[in-house]
Amino acid sequence: MSSERPEQFSENAAGTAGHNPGKDDGSRPTATVVVHGEAVRAPEPESKSKDPEKSAPVKEVSAAKVQLQRRLPALHDDADVGVAKEHIVIRDGKADLAFTGTLLASAAPASAPKDQWQEYRIYETHGGKHVFSKVSRSVFAEDPDRHEAEVFDPAPASVPSQLLRSARDLTRSHPLTWMDAAVAFFGYDPLAKTLYRKLSGQFEEHIS
Repeated sequence: MSSERPEQFSENAAGTAGHNPGKDDGSRPTATVVVHGEAVRAPEPESKSKDPEKSAPVKEVSAAKVQLQRRLPALHDDADVGVAKEHIVIRDGKADLAFTGTLLASAAPASAPKDQWQEYRIYETHGGKHVFSKVSRSVFAEDPDRHEAEVFDPAPASVPSQLLRSARDLTRSHPLTWMDAAVAFFGYDPLAKTLYRKLSGQFEEHIS
């Protein structure tokens, strides 16, 4: 008798498995496993990841911009530093600046870990004005480069010079210089300090 009971139990268990109580209302059947006389339903497969970063489409990169990124911190116009020539500085939302002058210094970061970076430049025109340029780049084709630029004219009659001079006169007595205007445009972030160091120690604050 004892040798027949497992067979009878096995048949009952098989009947339970064939009944498939785990079938999901007409959808695909779920697997059922018999463990120690109990019908155990197999776990449902994990759903597909809903991580937006994994499901987001991959951005297309620009081969030309990737080449610029690989050159960092070198820039395509490094050979123009100190050379008098004609320049065109692009400005978004304003007329581009065309002039004959010299690129005094430029700076870019050593790398672009987020595939984005900025380029700073300072020019001096033959007429004694200074041009400050800031270019923001991205390697992605759908992200256009952004261009900002300003001109510092030391002539008192120029509006930008008058505005900056008035602000400076409230706190300091010395006349406004193109270096003051450069700091107003670039600030003192790490890249700006790299730019200033290439122009010797003129931008350092000397104390006693």
